[in-house]
Amino acid sequence: MFNAQKVKDDCVQWIRDFFEANGPGCNAVIGISGGKDSSIAAALCVEALGADRVIGVLMPNGEQHDIDCAYQIVNHLGIKHYVVNIKDAFDGIIKALPNELKLTEQSINNLPPRLRMSTLYAVSQSCNGRVVNTCNLSEDWVGYSTRYGDAAGDFSPLSGLTVQEIKQIGHLLNVPRELVEKIPIDGLCGKTDEDNLGFTYAELDRYIRTGEIDDPEKKALIDRKHKMNLFKLQLMPSFVPELD
Repeated sequence: MFNAQKVKDDCVQWIRDFFEANGPGCNAVIGISGGKDSSIAAALCVEALGADRVIGVLMPNGEQHDIDCAYQIVNHLGIKHYVVNIKDAFDGIIKALPNELKLTEQSINNLPPRLRMSTLYAVSQSCNGRVVNTCNLSEDWVGYSTRYGDAAGDFSPLSGLTVQEIKQIGHLLNVPRELVEKIPIDGLCGKTDEDNLGFTYAELDRYIRTGEIDDPEKKALIDRKHKMNLFKLQLMPSFVPELD
């Protein structure tokens, strides 16, 4: 049985231990999207380190329809924040690419999260920071993240927790309910996560934790996605020469 209080407390201590070992006095720098993951990860860091050591970075790509949610959580937590609009950088890269190179839709969709991660590291290195990864176990299980984008970071407080578990922790942290229960949008093409995935997070989380799922087609889909995307969770393969 999932003990949300214990896991929350353990995660807070884990964050403190990480900073003690990897940068005493450093700040947690986190991209704030307005969704539950970044909101709850930021709240965990505030409890672990104090609001004065957490820096939020809001990174719209032009206009962001739910930017008010991002402002809501940084104001709720009382953390310092910066707003960096990546629109000019995004447009500049698209325009700079050779005309004969026809970008795929996936390439275009994955460019903003990679620009955001570059932005986070620019802020982090200028603010004595460590970058917070905000991916969760459910997303990672089926590869629903962008490699070297939102899948990057210096430490990951949520990657061992499913969506349902993270929601429980969010409520314990008094994160505004509307942010915890907000329907997740991919932030890339405007669809909900569950529309893109082909199954609900509740179904996925149950399958991850118990191995049980009612729909065999969804089981096959989850298994296929998991197998195809395992490389995202592994270190980059490196050739090791045999030397005499």
